[in-house]
Formats: sequence, structure tokens, C-alpha cells
Amino acid sequence: MSEADAVPPASRPPVSTRVLTIPNLLSAIRLALVPVFLVLVLTGQDVAALLVIVFSSVSDYVDGIIARRYDQITRLGQLLDPAADRLFIFAAVIALAVREVVPWWLVVVIVGRDVMLVVLGIVLAQHRYGPLPVHHLGKLATFALFYALPILVLGQAFPDARAVSDPIGWAFALWGAFLYWWAGALYLRQTLELVGNRPGAPAAASDTLNPLRRSTDG
Repeated sequence: MSEADAVPPASRPPVSTRVLTIPNLLSAIRLALVPVFLVLVLTGQDVAALLVIVFSSVSDYVDGIIARRYDQITRLGQLLDPAADRLFIFAAVIALAVREVVPWWLVVVIVGRDVMLVVLGIVLAQHRYGPLPVHHLGKLATFALFYALPILVLGQAFPDARAVSDPIGWAFALWGAFLYWWAGALYLRQTLELVGNRPGAPAAASDTLNPLRRSTDG
């Protein structure tokens, strides 16, 4: 059971339909910076790319705080925020693979897991189930990848730091990829239990947090 499920629905923060909020603006800026970041990495402008991804990571943290503290959690934000997170991860790992900084198998591992989640969501929808409860391992995996990629870019921007940054970046990347699929295996098991109507299957309803929402990413 996820932390979100342990919280009674009445005590969860309200979700509004507002569009113009500071968290939504920050998420939109991060989305707009994804192609900029991709071009910067592919063209070898690593210092500028590092600044962009650091801004993205910091703004992701800040907009979550603002949204919760000032009751600015919105439905739009629950779409924009995880979309920006995923696209930044995809852009970074693909660009670094093109640069031969990371191997292509890491791209397959990261992208393949999210493709699996999409397929599971379609299967659940066909059986009239809502999104699966979020597991904390998914959030830890995203957290690890968000640390890994800037650190790997740091090594490209400042080669003298690579002897330190690369081992740390790879440690976060491998740990994040492992947790990513561990969480994916749990989602797969839960889906099979629900579709098979097995006793004790976890509840999945339309008001359950989606695995890609703001508060519990992953």
C-alpha cells in the first residue's frame, strides 16, 4: 500500500481546476526547456545544459512545495509536472547515449518501464479499473535518476571532475534503474491480481493517485 492510500480521502489536499498558478507556470517552463536541453547536450554545450537541468530539478522541488503549502494543487499540474519530469529524464538519457556517455541499454531500461506502465493502464481501463496505487519505490527511482543525470552531465561539462562525478552518477543511475523496474514489477503483479479478480487484490479507483502525478512520482 502506498502512502497515498494510507491517507483518508477527506484529509488529502484539495485538487482544483485552476490553470494560472505558480507551480503550473514552473512546470510549463520546464516542459519548454526540454528541447533546449536536448539540443544543448547534443551540440556539446555541456555547461549550459547543466544549468538548464539544475534549474529543472530545483524548480521541480520548489513548485511541489508551493503547490502543497498554498493549496495550488491542480489537475493541470498533475499532468504537467510528471510530464516534464519524464521528458527531462528521457531527453537526458537519450542525448547522453547519442554522445556515448551512457549505453543504449540504459535508454531501453528506462523508457521500456514507462511503456509497460502505459500498457498496464490500458489493460486496467479495459477492465474498468482506475490507476494503481503508487508505490514509494517508484518515487525513489525517479529521485535517483534526477540526481544521476545532472551528475553525469557535470562530468561532461567539467572533465577534471569526472573521476569523482562519473562513479557517483553511475551509482545513482544503476540504483534508479533497478528501483524503476522493481516498482514496475509490483505494478505488474497488482494488475494481474486485479484482472484475475484474485482475493486480496489492492483497490484501484478513479480517485487513487496516478503513478505519474505530482505528489508521488514514479
